[in-house]
Amino acid sequence: MPYHIKKTSIIGSAIPTDGVEYYIGEDSWSNDYSKRKIYTNQADADAQKATTFTTAQGITYQPSWWKNATVVSE
Repeated sequence: MPYHIKKTSIIGSAIPTDGVEYYIGEDSWSNDYSKRKIYTNQADADAQKATTFTTAQGITYQPSWWKNATVVSE
């Protein structure tokens, strides 16, 4: 079963298609459902959603766009 990652846009209904955005890869989002990145299993989608970054000062953080995202089965 394929999976994808979606979230509610921070600008809400100003985004067409009911304010939903889909992860398309490389830290980018789109409101176009056909551009969504598809994962073959939930573990890969969950791993992507758990992505963290470390600054030059050694601070590790999770970008805010992942905190509101959910993994969805198709």
